[in-house]
Amino acid sequence: MSRHSGTREASRLHTRLEALNDARELAGGVLPEESLDDVLQVLERASSRRSLSSEHTVVGFFGATGSGKSSLFNAVSGADVATAAARRPTTSEPLAGVWGTEGSEPLLDWLGVNKRHLSSAVPGFADESTGLILLDLPDFDSTKAANREIVQRMVGQVDVLVWVLDPQKYADAAVHNDFLAPLASHGAVTLVVLNQIDLLPPPDIAPVLESLKAILARDGLGKVQVLGASALTGTGVDKVRAAIRHVALQRQALSQRLAADVSKASAQLAAASGSGEAAGVRAGTRSRLADELAAAANVPLVVEAVSRSYRHEATRSTGWPLTRWLVRFRPDPLRRLNLRREGASAEVNRTSLPPAGAPERARTDAAVREFADAASTGAPGPWRAAIRSAAREGRDQLPDALDQAIAGTDLLAGRKSWWWGLFNTVQWLALLAALGGLAWLGVLAGLGYLQLPVPEVPRVEGWPVPTLLIAGGAVLGIVLAIAAKVIAGAAAGLRAAAARKKLNAAVAAVADRLVVEPVEVEVSRLKSFNAALKSAGRG
Repeated sequence: MSRHSGTREASRLHTRLEALNDARELAGGVLPEESLDDVLQVLERASSRRSLSSEHTVVGFFGATGSGKSSLFNAVSGADVATAAARRPTTSEPLAGVWGTEGSEPLLDWLGVNKRHLSSAVPGFADESTGLILLDLPDFDSTKAANREIVQRMVGQVDVLVWVLDPQKYADAAVHNDFLAPLASHGAVTLVVLNQIDLLPPPDIAPVLESLKAILARDGLGKVQVLGASALTGTGVDKVRAAIRHVALQRQALSQRLAADVSKASAQLAAASGSGEAAGVRAGTRSRLADELAAAANVPLVVEAVSRSYRHEATRSTGWPLTRWLVRFRPDPLRRLNLRREGASAEVNRTSLPPAGAPERARTDAAVREFADAASTGAPGPWRAAIRSAAREGRDQLPDALDQAIAGTDLLAGRKSWWWGLFNTVQWLALLAALGGLAWLGVLAGLGYLQLPVPEVPRVEGWPVPTLLIAGGAVLGIVLAIAAKVIAGAAAGLRAAAARKKLNAAVAAVADRLVVEPVEVEVSRLKSFNAALKSAGRG
């Protein structure tokens, strides 16, 4: 393997590890902690292993009691380093055979291997320049819990796994179900050796090897190299050495092992999550949510109050002066709802709208639930629950927030229309004309009563001017009052429409802050998680 290729592989592995860590962090609080902890362990092991010697390849020999694992270890090492026995486990702690001491000590410390043997050069296999560490490990079916724990730990730490099986127990479910099948993604760094083939009649060796390959294929390890060997007679040992030497010289085992770990962790995380993307927030569902919340928050009631308040104020300013004072006895609809904000701070003002009852709360809950269901459509189960939970988190704050939004909306309640002043001036002029006519006729009547000369009254088309002043002033006042009501009705509709637009915008802003934005965060988190997981699993 060239230095350039090694750098490229290391960079690619680094990218995948970062993506896996991103996926783990994004899934926090959504996926089970057990799954996230497993991923964290993979990341921590990878970080530790990458900080140690990359010039050494660690090869672990795994096997059951009686498989001849230690004997094969000695045969491959070219020396009787490990203690071997046929019927009982003799390996109680890891033993290392080391070729290439420089940089091996910190690596062996991390592996927890205290028994170390500086192995002599084996021609055609390994020497100081090879950078090879062979580990003889306890039996995975040992009755001692400590031995089994060592094996479990080493399965996750060594660069290359050599599984030593024997003709009698090569199909043992324990090794296949507990070890080989879960490591199906690690085929590139796995070697299976059928030891003790000297116990088989020569014609049976090939069929047994084929049977073993078929079982491994069912485990997902169909491409794993399978070798037959006999530590006792030396048959096949050279092939085992050649396979290990090839892996060691390629200097790819470390990257391949960690890449396989990342692939497995990614697959497990994907299984815990499920597949799919959320539909997300759409304009239609967002608008329906705002409409439902507006209805539940009594926006229609406020809009009607704005319309009636405008007509009320218009009548006070433009009605017939002789009757407009009666309007003062009717309360202003907006003032009754505490929505006339003279001098009140929008931040602390509250309305006097009816409090949300059971129907309003049910309507709000239904609107939030419908919105969350629509946004989470297509999302995997755990993420769908997270999206719905995010939508519900601000539900308890909605009533007060909506009330404050309505109270803080400028409904133009104190703004007068330009035509009010004009109508008011003409009304008072009409009233003054009528009063002037009455006063004129009163003076004439007084003069007649006192038997004084009564001056001639001017006439227009035969009608006395004082009478025309009285009739014209009264009629003009009534006509103006009626016209003002018509104009006020149309203007009230326009002001109500403007108020509805402002109130709906205020309600939509509350809905966005308390419901829509939290949902969008979760939807975006799922999208980023899927992208990170895809990048991490891209082997």
